[in-house]
Amino acid sequence: MKTMSMDYLESGRTRQKQRTRDQLIAAARELITAGDTPRVEEVAEAAGISRPTAYRYFASQAELLAAAYPETGATSVLPDPPPAALDERVAAVARFVISRVQETEPQQRAMLRFSLGDVPHELPLRKGRAIAWFVEALAPMADSIGDESVHRLALALRAACGIETRVWLSDVAGLAPVEVSALQEWMVDALVQRALETPPT
Repeated sequence: MKTMSMDYLESGRTRQKQRTRDQLIAAARELITAGDTPRVEEVAEAAGISRPTAYRYFASQAELLAAAYPETGATSVLPDPPPAALDERVAAVARFVISRVQETEPQQRAMLRFSLGDVPHELPLRKGRAIAWFVEALAPMADSIGDESVHRLALALRAACGIETRVWLSDVAGLAPVEVSALQEWMVDALVQRALETPPT
């Protein structure tokens, strides 16, 4: 379903409007990197664009933050050809997710803060794309443990790799970024080994 702001973007002077939209997104990302969770009017001011114009592109803070969020349309993140060994398949996905979260941590944190409130479930952080990647990696287990157990394990793996776990390990446990990533990878391996011994129920 298209939003009003997308309809505006698609009507006339497309290139100029795309540049304006890109300016707003770039300004939002700069504010997010500085630790803010910016509102539309704050981004408009930072970009040197009038508030009414900014609201024509992004009707709400949720819409703006979703646009600034680092997205990927990838349906698979396994290498080509994919590894045959289950632990190597899962490790490949985990490394991708963990490194992407680390590289885009300010935006990830901003979306996490925002997603904890009463906001639409269409926010990128709530779409669970990484779960599908882990389900694909776990496909060799499906016949032996069943689709439901595969899904439960994929949820656990996503939880281990996500920004939520990274925030706790960084802010509460006090680990350095490289230590956080290493521990997340260890958690993933431990979950896979445990599942091979005792499938999740």
